[in-house]
Amino acid sequence: MTYSFDLGGRTAVVTGANTGLGQAIAVAMAQAGASIVAVGRSAMDETERLCRAGGADFHSVQVDLSTLEPIERIVADATSLSGRIDILVNNAGIIRRADAIDFTEKDWDDVMNVNLKSTFFLSQAVARTMLADGRGGKIINIASLLSFQGGIRIPSYTASKSGLAGLTRLLACEWAGKGINVNAIAPGYFVTNNTEALRNDPKRSGEILGRIPAGRWGDPTDLGGAAVFLASSAANYIHGVVLPVDGGWLAR
Repeated sequence: MTYSFDLGGRTAVVTGANTGLGQAIAVAMAQAGASIVAVGRSAMDETERLCRAGGADFHSVQVDLSTLEPIERIVADATSLSGRIDILVNNAGIIRRADAIDFTEKDWDDVMNVNLKSTFFLSQAVARTMLADGRGGKIINIASLLSFQGGIRIPSYTASKSGLAGLTRLLACEWAGKGINVNAIAPGYFVTNNTEALRNDPKRSGEILGRIPAGRWGDPTDLGGAAVFLASSAANYIHGVVLPVDGGWLAR
């Protein structure tokens, strides 16, 4: 038996693909041969350029996943372009920072709506198309170290990412026997918009770097290989895993 990481002939929907981790995942999958449907709140010109540089087909859907309204359009656009969705990467996410004692209902709801609610209902909508033709597919959720740990000053983010780990396992239990692999990646501390405040705080940045055995913040490109692996046929018997990509953070 041979194992292939080739994604040729497959269509991948990647949310939050306009910047950071989502962009890096979309580019990695494009380089592995997938056609990319990039979903994001802002223009995705740079993501398109990087994906097309490798010869990949590319289509963007500019929407805000803070509500469920765009879900039907995302699925319709993706399926009309290529016939089916083979891979879904739920990467879109936001964060709000405040002490738990001062945290507002709005900051709670805003984060949960994007990070957990929309992720579930987009997965549901895509899974329906995968089940309809009996060909299955791959769903990859982008979790976090906060799926394992508590963190500080990010209560809704921690709750959403802990919930996402549980949701990953539940969907794997329900859909593994139907040909759909549901797994998650838990990034460590990466250079993204979400970590800008931490990186600009010398004390916090020093504390974080001091615990990472690899000795550096993650670069978004460090995540691409894990995403391609979980999307490929090499991962056909992997279900319900939350895979840390963290420079060794959890090992310390």
